[in-house]
Amino acid sequence: MTVWDDLVGQQRVSEQLAAAARDADALVTAASSDAPPPEASRMTHAWLFTGPPGAGRNQAAWAFAAALQCVSPDRALGGTPGCGFCDGCHTALVGTHADVSTVAAVGAEILVKDMRDTVRKSFTAPANGRWQVILVEDAERLNEKSANAVLKAVEEPAPRTVWLLCAPSVEDVLPTIRSRCRHLNLSTPSVDAVADMLIRREGIEPDVAASVARATQGHVDRARRLATDPAARARRASVLKLPLRVEDVGGALKAAQELVDAAAEDAKQLAEEMDGKETEDLKAALGAVQGGRLPRGTAGVVKDLEDMQKRRRTRTQRDSLDVALADLTSFYRDVLALQLGSRIALANTDAEDALERLARNSTPEATLRRIEAIAACGEALDRNVAPLLAVEAMTMALRAG
Repeated sequence: MTVWDDLVGQQRVSEQLAAAARDADALVTAASSDAPPPEASRMTHAWLFTGPPGAGRNQAAWAFAAALQCVSPDRALGGTPGCGFCDGCHTALVGTHADVSTVAAVGAEILVKDMRDTVRKSFTAPANGRWQVILVEDAERLNEKSANAVLKAVEEPAPRTVWLLCAPSVEDVLPTIRSRCRHLNLSTPSVDAVADMLIRREGIEPDVAASVARATQGHVDRARRLATDPAARARRASVLKLPLRVEDVGGALKAAQELVDAAAEDAKQLAEEMDGKETEDLKAALGAVQGGRLPRGTAGVVKDLEDMQKRRRTRTQRDSLDVALADLTSFYRDVLALQLGSRIALANTDAEDALERLARNSTPEATLRRIEAIAACGEALDRNVAPLLAVEAMTMALRAG
């Protein structure tokens, strides 16, 4: 099973990346043997992966990073780098390879201090791998200072350094950065492709795989989570009941509170799983005795960790709300399809009774206004409006129609 098997429904992108990995391998081989480099190469120093949520842009970048570090002996026999089994592939995919550095947004932005060490490392030669790979998972969240730091590194990279940037669209990245990258756009995989992946890779029953793939409309990560996590299925079922609970003001406000509370609970669970261990590990690394005081001058380091954890909790709550908004949008899209007599397949067949009820009791115009209200809620959250205020405004708009 190669690293390219993780790219669901992305045959064209897989072929382009595999070709680039072969050329990258040839460049390294030529450099180590003093042989002339290939005349034409499909390899370049910076790549930009874009695509809608769930298309797998991060997975594509990780697969390419693994292929660049592949040390399988099959390469010498004409095999494509990215075997998925060698030490280079394995350590890159699990995030322990010394020459693969990852940067992801902890909060709403990637701060320049989060990029500083990574940018510095990008100018060094690989320690034991074939390439120095820098993977930025949320390039759209680079703020002005951190984006400028990346720009300087991408403008004049070290000979064996590769930047892999991931963002929803090219417009989300500074023009000066994207103009220096090779752009690969991923498309939303088909429902059948996602269902097939769940059956083959996760051992999910065909009926369940088809249901969750249809419910998430090709979003690979969400489909996998729905198929394997009962709690995620329960949260989705609760969200799909919300449109029937906003018939009066009290119900609308209560539904908003419960939606925000559920998102906060997600953030709290993640914090309980990670924060305590991170704090104890840091204190141990700083030399604090169990239960004792920190060494002098280290309080600032602990404070930085606490700030990062706080930003991560905020991000987790926002991500949970984003999932709920996507489920609501999908629900009202199905309502609109029923009202217009469309032949497209319904995504939420498990809520068909509620869909038909709302379709009968409202108009297409009202449904469109409700979809716009959900989008407006997402925009308000982007502007850092208090989550409860934003969600309450949405549920009241859903009630009004």
